Amino acid sequence: MTPETPANALAAHMRTDPDTVERDLMKLVLTIVELLRQLMERTAIHRVDQGDLEEDQEERIGMTLMILQERMEELCERYNLTMDELNLDLGPLGSLLPRDL
Repeated sequence: MTPETPANALAAHMRTDPDTVERDLMKLVLTIVELLRQLMERTAIHRVDQGDLEEDQEERIGMTLMILQERMEELCERYNLTMDELNLDLGPLGSLLPRDL
């Protein structure tokens, strides 16, 4: 048995099946989009709490975030993914996405 090099370890954990490449790529893209969506949502909540936004701005931001959430769910369904699958496990650091939103 030969020692596993970092490159071999990485290859062992990566899926290289051509049939799953599109789904895996979409999973990565949706994970990044979901992270950005959650950051935008937290920023919007903070700005509302601070009173930085006018009522029409609050409505537009709320509608935009709701539409983005719906699109995320549609894309997850199309690629047979769940929102939980987008949350990457970072080992001792915990998960990438907060679970409280």
